[in-house]
Amino acid sequence: MITLKLATSLDGRIATAGGESRWITGEAARHQVHRLRGAHDAVLIGAETALADDPELTVRLPGYEGPQPARVILDSRQRLPLDSRLARGAAEVRTIVVSTGPARPDLAAAGVQVVEVPDLGEGRPDLTQVVAALRKRGLARIFVEGGGQVAASFLRCGLVDRLEWFRAPMVIGGEGRPAIGALAVTALADAPRLRRREVRELGEDLWERYERI
Repeated sequence: MITLKLATSLDGRIATAGGESRWITGEAARHQVHRLRGAHDAVLIGAETALADDPELTVRLPGYEGPQPARVILDSRQRLPLDSRLARGAAEVRTIVVSTGPARPDLAAAGVQVVEVPDLGEGRPDLTQVVAALRKRGLARIFVEGGGQVAASFLRCGLVDRLEWFRAPMVIGGEGRPAIGALAVTALADAPRLRRREVRELGEDLWERYERI
């Protein structure tokens, strides 16, 4: 099962043009994201998000004693810095870099697992092979957290089973960074379609839940 999480403004933006994104949604929405992380085997992001935000990608809830999901970074060129939170925490929380080339020795020495998958061209990993490789390693429930290009890639490949969309009551505008990158949709019939399962209020935010048709 692959779940895509989006936390956006009403107009589907995840950051301003300058990259400011903390915090678009409120505390209640962020707590729910942590609960969702804890229900999955792995949390997945792209290299740009890892470099820009230096996230921890852990479940940080009062009283949480469950296992931490693995952290997976799509990083074809293995640019993850050794002083990043992800690399520094690799000894405590399983951390995987998915690359299209052989393992970088210093990353492996830091405890980061490097998984090599086929290159589709221009350094883009084959996502079907990524999912298969993670499943072989016991990571079947994957929580995709971003960014926009990663979200679009999973949607284009038809790999998204569920969508958890948190929307804040603000409008950022067209110059903001979109939650979903280009899908190359030329006809409405080709657009990915989902079925809404539920809508909830979380403080001032909305939590919309969808599943693949």
